[in-house]
Amino acid sequence: MKNWLSNKGKSWTLAAIMLALLLAFIFVALRTGPMAPVSVTVMTVERAAITPSLFGIGTVEARYVHKIGPTLAGRVLRVDVEPGDLVRAGQVLGEMDPVDLDDKIIAQTAAMQRAEAAVHAVESQILEANARVTYAKAQALRYSQLGKSQVVSAEAVGAKQQEFQIAQAALSTIRANLEAARQEKSRLVSELNGLQRQRSNLKLVSPVAGLVSRRDADPGTTAIAGQSVIEIVDPGIRWINVRFDQKRAQGLRAELPAQILLRSQSGKSLEGKVTRVESHADSVTEEVLAKVEFRQRPEKMPSIGELAEVTVALGQLQETPFVPNASVQRVDGHMGVWVLEDGDLRFVAVRFGASDLDGRMQALEGLTVGQQVVVYSQKTLTANRRIKIVDSLAPPAP
Repeated sequence: MKNWLSNKGKSWTLAAIMLALLLAFIFVALRTGPMAPVSVTVMTVERAAITPSLFGIGTVEARYVHKIGPTLAGRVLRVDVEPGDLVRAGQVLGEMDPVDLDDKIIAQTAAMQRAEAAVHAVESQILEANARVTYAKAQALRYSQLGKSQVVSAEAVGAKQQEFQIAQAALSTIRANLEAARQEKSRLVSELNGLQRQRSNLKLVSPVAGLVSRRDADPGTTAIAGQSVIEIVDPGIRWINVRFDQKRAQGLRAELPAQILLRSQSGKSLEGKVTRVESHADSVTEEVLAKVEFRQRPEKMPSIGELAEVTVALGQLQETPFVPNASVQRVDGHMGVWVLEDGDLRFVAVRFGASDLDGRMQALEGLTVGQQVVVYSQKTLTANRRIKIVDSLAPPAP
């Protein structure tokens, strides 16, 4: 009997120890294990009129670019400037090779002189023909009067009238020849002037004062008409060619304020504005192109081609419920937020709108003012997961 009681006491002791261990395990599992509540921060949905922002990447470009090249195809004879050189308006920057243009001008000049001599010769013929017409007319009139007096025969009168008509016809022919000679001379003069203009256009002249930004050809290079040989820019006026996502660019227009962050001036934001929005978008990248200029000239002018980050503030929208960007999650292919209702956690799909620089995003459908949504969570959330609301997920400072 005594042994039985002793064994029973040991069993109760062992059971008590096992129960304590089980309770301790459950306690640990509920506090720190997979069944432990997930720490989250929450916020209450409110209404506000947000000012959405549009972010884009661009490159610094010269606002005014002058591409200088030949008006006709030819070979580059010389280039007198290098990238980085400052030039003045009217300065000769280089020259195209005339090749056989000078010979053409000489030949054309000789042809024009021959045409001019031909005009003078025909003009002399006109004087002679006029004299013959005048003489023939006087003879025809004289013989007509003599014929009336029957001093000469009718045949003689007719012969003089015929001589007068022949002289008139000859004069008309010579006048036509003179007009043709003058037209030929005019054509040759025009062609000579064109060749001389070509000769004068062989010099590559800067139309403005500026900075040589590019040299696209060296002596001996063949260039076609309109091809750029030298590029001149205004060094003091630059803007940024920015690309924005088409889907988010609604409301983008000229005169909107912008913040510019240059890569060479990291951390320093510069004031700017949208100068214009291009009418043609990039169909490949699905981006809208816009030009953004500095409101004030930067102390250190950025290099052409430098990258810049541009943020444009669009117009203020109507008041709607909003949530922080950090609260937005994707669950089963749907965008939405985790909502806390009566202590239960559930995912709500939401149709979102625009967002602003403060990280606020419009909730157009799916949420109402006053609901509590999870902003940050320590772990990935699931429906009905136990949570613990905290002020911050950051560990306390030591």
